[in-house]
Amino acid sequence: MVKVVGVRFKHAGKIYYFDPGEIKLTDGDSVIVETVRGVEYGDVVVPPKEIAESAVVQPLKQVLRRATEEDVQIVRENAAKETTAFQIGLEKIEKHGLPMKLVDVEYTFDNSKVIFYFTADGRVDFRDLVKDLASVFRTRIELRQIGVRDQAKMLGGLGPCGRSMCCATFLGDFEPVSIKMAKEQNLSLNPSKISGICGRLMCCLKFETEVYRIEKEESEGETTGEAPTGSRGKEPVKSSQAKSASRTEERRKAEAPLQEKVSSKGEDSDTKSPDSEGSASTTPPKGNRTRKRRYRRPRNRPKQEQSKPEQGTAKK
Repeated sequence: MVKVVGVRFKHAGKIYYFDPGEIKLTDGDSVIVETVRGVEYGDVVVPPKEIAESAVVQPLKQVLRRATEEDVQIVRENAAKETTAFQIGLEKIEKHGLPMKLVDVEYTFDNSKVIFYFTADGRVDFRDLVKDLASVFRTRIELRQIGVRDQAKMLGGLGPCGRSMCCATFLGDFEPVSIKMAKEQNLSLNPSKISGICGRLMCCLKFETEVYRIEKEESEGETTGEAPTGSRGKEPVKSSQAKSASRTEERRKAEAPLQEKVSSKGEDSDTKSPDSEGSASTTPPKGNRTRKRRYRRPRNRPKQEQSKPEQGTAKK
């Protein structure tokens, strides 16, 4: 087991685990931690707890210290710089004529890097843009392309239900959502009714999918008389085995009288008398059917013979 603390760097952002060491932290404390991007400022959202080592991404970074008033002041100054950098980024993108939309700009805590988030339909060659931005800010520049769901999460807004979007309020990670979830909940498959502001399927379709699935299994179990799957473990497997055993017994019972009839017929044929066999052997076999002859009408020859002597008398 490893002792960790959960830290979040953005509102409704992903939670990352760090090693608190000997620092006593509680929920809501601001801390300075070491990350892959360098030193960062974050808030504790998960108090210290022990979890399995397999659930932690190694290597586990350290919590350097608690945040002070000076650290909070640096964060405020970086927020003001981000507003100015956003305007400069828009001007440079328009100058180079690139097909991309700038979404957000982020300064790292130690001002070692400026990250520009943008969206685009395809790949964009922004090498000249990076050089131009580096000459203005005099620091490392990173341009990161994001999707429409990440864009909606950064910008925020109101969803079709009238409330703030889930992704910008409490969702840390995006979970896959499919049209099958809408079918299971008997919702309208009209894209305009099940899509969010980002144009993709609404994340809230995932929330009640498990409830609908359990209800469906319970209703099917009641109609068939079987126990629903889920929390009862191996009960459905036992019922299927009992079903197959009962079917085999029914087949055996149905085949038993047929086998008795076949055996009785065989005994009758064996007990036949030799006289009957002899009489059966003396009966002549049926002959082949003769082919039907074609009827031909006889020629009228006698009339010709009678006509010959009449001709001779006429000559005399």
